[in-house]
Amino acid sequence: MAKEMRPTPMLDQLESGPWPSFVTGLKRLAKDKDYMVDLMGQLEHSYKTRKGYWKGGTVGVFGYGGGVIPRFTEAKDADNKPLFPDAAEFHTLRVMPPAGMHYNTDVLRKMADIWEEHGSGLIAFHGQSGDIMFQGVTSANVQPAFDAINEIGFDLGGAGPAVRTSMSCVGATAASNRATTRPARTARSSTASSTTSTVRRCPTSSSSSSRAARTTA
Repeated sequence: MAKEMRPTPMLDQLESGPWPSFVTGLKRLAKDKDYMVDLMGQLEHSYKTRKGYWKGGTVGVFGYGGGVIPRFTEAKDADNKPLFPDAAEFHTLRVMPPAGMHYNTDVLRKMADIWEEHGSGLIAFHGQSGDIMFQGVTSANVQPAFDAINEIGFDLGGAGPAVRTSMSCVGATAASNRATTRPARTARSSTASSTTSTVRRCPTSSSSSSRAARTTA
């Protein structure tokens, strides 16, 4: 880290509670990235002034009309220059997850390496849309980051003027088939030669109808 850490007394307080704090994660990334030093500076500034300083815009990749959430800073000085220049752009790439959101460690390591190279290093599994949220990248690095993510088999998800990402669950159909084709259970009595099957009705307000009805084969 070439840039000295900015004083962040208000953020520091968030590490004093009994639960893990996101601030600890930001500080860890800031050891290697000036990008994150200035991000924390803007966040501290936002806490002090009680005002948000991100505005939208238009950022994308070739061939897509959505999938990128643009953020540009509005925290500027009297000369209209960013107060935290290394974090003046903090865009997010929404990326479609695999079916059922199942990953192997090889893919997760590749994602982490790509985002540490091209972006902030912050990745959220998953956002409100169900997408993987690659948070924090400059306009110049949006396309290279997407190309690298696409190279390992992933595509942009829904953001902006785009259809939101569809979700799926691995094994749902198979589980349904097992439930409908499973044979009825049988309970054997103390006599080995005698087999009794039990059919249970759904409980109702009537005590008589809620009892199990037994039929002897």
